[in-house]
Parts: sequence; structure tokens; C-alpha cells
Amino acid sequence: MRFKTTWIWIFLVPTVVLYGVYTIYPIIASYWYSLVEWNGFDADQKFVGLSNYREVFADPLFWNSFKVTLFFMLLVVPARVLLTLLLAMVLNSPKLPLIGLLRSAFFIPVVTTTAIIGVVMRFILDPASGPITTVLTKLGFGGVDFLGDQHLALPTAAVLYVWKFFGVTMIYWLAALQTIPYELYEAARIDGAGTGQLFRHITLPMLKPFLIIITVLTVEETFHNFDLMYTLTGGGPYFHTEIIEIYIYRWAFAASIPQLGHASAAAVIFGLLVAVVGALQLWGVYAGRRLRGDQR
Repeated sequence: MRFKTTWIWIFLVPTVVLYGVYTIYPIIASYWYSLVEWNGFDADQKFVGLSNYREVFADPLFWNSFKVTLFFMLLVVPARVLLTLLLAMVLNSPKLPLIGLLRSAFFIPVVTTTAIIGVVMRFILDPASGPITTVLTKLGFGGVDFLGDQHLALPTAAVLYVWKFFGVTMIYWLAALQTIPYELYEAARIDGAGTGQLFRHITLPMLKPFLIIITVLTVEETFHNFDLMYTLTGGGPYFHTEIIEIYIYRWAFAASIPQLGHASAAAVIFGLLVAVVGALQLWGVYAGRRLRGDQR
């Protein structure tokens, strides 16, 4: 037994080392960098205490990125949770033909690299020569600058984000729906229940525990959309799509003189926000288990 345990730890060592070097250490280092003034090139790091945090909180563009991040979440989460539930209910029917093919079709965007989707969509939505512009022009509507218009850029990115990760939430709901015994639906239909009554009295009550968990998971996932947003708009136009991740990137890498202290302070604040959502996620799992226990 001890021999097997030794080999388990030996195989775990590379994972533990890599995780520590590329995940744990950068997180810990960011707390230190948030307390210093450093451009990332010079050897000297000037300790400034909480000065970077004060500058971040005083920066209106930080609060703009905070607002954009939350607004993007409000656009994405209801669509991902509710629309995927409706689709999952359709794809959960055993009588639906080609059900495996349909499920795979909706899941294909998930396995596609997000940055590539952003680049391709910039070409498709190009207001000068993109295919969408060509179609709209032939229909008499003229070209629409979906990614350059300050009123359309964020909703357009939200639609693309929902489409990209639609399959993930759909799988969550399919797994949840398959926990409901099909015999309950058959018995209710025999008693004369319609589709609306089945959803209201069987599906929805049985899915309440999963609704909490899936919603919290979706909220947390929307905080990590740097690759799609950066390749689509780069934070423009005029910072109208600059989420917190792009704000951090701009100060750390895109500025003429990088300010890693300022960027790290913003990253720490963002990390605390994500930690709060993580705590809500744990609460959601706990609440979901309690609801499932009460239903039993």
C-alpha cells in the first residue's frame, strides 16, 4: 500500500510543481507588486504601500471597466441560463431524431479557440467588406459597424460570447434534466397535464437546486473573457468594451511605460471580486444540495 502511495505522489510532483510555479507564485507575487512602483524592466522596486490602490480607486477608467464587466455579465448570464434551458429541454427528448448530432452541433463552438473566433468574427463583421455588411447592403439596410459603434459593440460581444459558450451551459442543463425520472412526465400526461403544466409543476421544481449552481457558475465564467473581448474590440471603441482584464493588461503590457504595480493592484481587486463570486458558488452548491435533500 505504501509503495502505491509513493508512486501516486511521484506522478503528482510535476503537476504540483508546475501549478505552484505558474499559478500560485504569480498570485502571491501580484500582492507584492501591488505595493511597489515597478515598470517590469528595472531591478529596483520602490515600495509605495497602498498608493497603487488609491490610484486605482481614483481612476475613472477603472470604474468604467468595472461597470462594463458587470453590464456584460448582466447581458450574458440570463441569456446563457434561460435560452440554454429551453434548448436542453428540446434536446432532452428521447423522441427527437438525430439528437446526438444536434447536441454535437451546439457544442462545436465550445471546442473552438476563443481568440480565433474573435479574429474571424472581426472579419465577418467588418463594416467595409465583411459578409454581414454585404448581405445588409443588398437588403437595403446599409453597413452596420457592430464592433465600432459604442452602443452596439458590447451587446455584439455578448451575443458572440453566448454563442461561443452556449454548449457548456446546455450540457449542465442536460445533466440536470436527466436526473428527473421520465416516469413522472408519463404519469402526469396520463392525468391530462399539458406541456406548460409539466414544466411548472415537475421540471421547474426539480431544477431549482441546479438553477442556483448553474447561474453562479455562469456568473464566474463571464469574468474570464479577455481573449474574446481583446481580439474583437481591444476594449474599444472609447473604452466602451474595456473589461477589467483588458484594463489590467493595458497597464501591465500595452502602456508605453508599463506600470506593473498599478496593474497588480487592479488585479488584486479583481481577484477579490472573483473570490466573492467563488464564495457564492460554494453557497450555491450547499443551497442546491439542501434543496435536493428537501425534495427527497
